[in-house]
Amino acid sequence: MNVQYILELLGTFTFAISGALAVQGKSEDWFGAGFTGFITAIGGGTLRDILLGSYPLTWITDIYIIYTILIAIFAASIFNKVLQRLRRTLSIFDTLGIALFTVAGVEKALSLGVRWEIAAIMGMFSAVFGGVIRDTLINETPVLFRREIYASACLAGGLFYVFLSFLDVPRDWNFICSASFIVTVRILAVKYHINFPKL
Repeated sequence: MNVQYILELLGTFTFAISGALAVQGKSEDWFGAGFTGFITAIGGGTLRDILLGSYPLTWITDIYIIYTILIAIFAASIFNKVLQRLRRTLSIFDTLGIALFTVAGVEKALSLGVRWEIAAIMGMFSAVFGGVIRDTLINETPVLFRREIYASACLAGGLFYVFLSFLDVPRDWNFICSASFIVTVRILAVKYHINFPKL
């Protein structure tokens, strides 16, 4: 089990939790929460694989992804009150999710032989599309359409991953450094209210 696979499972886990927690106050139905968590977890990777022509889709062939999502939804239901008491819990899980999915998406794209520019974009798609679906399902404006440093942090992290690859940084260290870079950019942007200017 390599670092890439572990990061993809961790990303799936965190996104599933963020999706399940997002319905708080909008629905008391845990099936609905579970469905939202499931779609949030697989949305970005599914779009990536479709655009790259990578079939069958990853979550269809790997049962451990399904098990990871189910465990995450179960954990969100059991520890719901504890998680909801923590400030910005959803934001924390979402940030970890986009970081992990970005680097996994870039690596998969590169492994399929696409150009580095396309790989960085695929990493961004992998990271943000699940959150877009989640926000749409719960009738919220997707964070992608706000002024926040969100998708841009993923794109920057994807480019950072490609840059470290050109420098022959060991793959596992590249994963960790690039994911940490995205988390850091996102946290600093939120903490210091750094946003893009209005159109």
